[in-house]
Amino acid sequence: MGRGSLDTAKRHGGGTLSIRSLLPNAVTLLRLSLAPAAVWFILYDHLGAAFWIFTAAGLSDALDGALARLMQAQSALGSYLDALADKVLLVGVYVALGWSGLVWGWLVGLVVCRDLLLVGVAAGRYFWGAERQVTPLLVSKVNTLAQILLAGVVLGTRGQGLFPGWLTAPLSGVVAATTAASGAAYLMGWSAQRRRSD
Repeated sequence: MGRGSLDTAKRHGGGTLSIRSLLPNAVTLLRLSLAPAAVWFILYDHLGAAFWIFTAAGLSDALDGALARLMQAQSALGSYLDALADKVLLVGVYVALGWSGLVWGWLVGLVVCRDLLLVGVAAGRYFWGAERQVTPLLVSKVNTLAQILLAGVVLGTRGQGLFPGWLTAPLSGVVAATTAASGAAYLMGWSAQRRRSD
């Protein structure tokens, strides 16, 4: 869920970050700091607390993007921090849910492999001089939303009794399908770009 284009300082090779980007980036860093707490509470079976921490992290994701747009503070650093915070939170929570037997192990493996693939693609784009901003595909946005919903439903069902248990299976199917589709889309897009640049 990246935030768009490079800021003026980056475009002109400057090392200074826009003051306006400090607030949205601080919110992003707060989300990053919530990830270990969510994982800890899941692993120690405090699922109610984990649900509220995960919910706060999800709300911060919407907040930092809105602040960046409102303050016209979209930047390359912000896009990378935003993507990093999403990956750390979701991968950490999914691994913890899988370890605790709350989500299927194969689904956790699929989520982790897809994110490792995205990190590899991003590194490849960077080192081969492609456009460096993080611009997620629509299928990736749908996948991230599905992953958030599934984790939230599992935690809310087991920790707070907020949702019916039958929601987990169809949401797991949506997460599996969109995870595979988004990984394939990024890989094909990057391969096509590499062929054009050769």
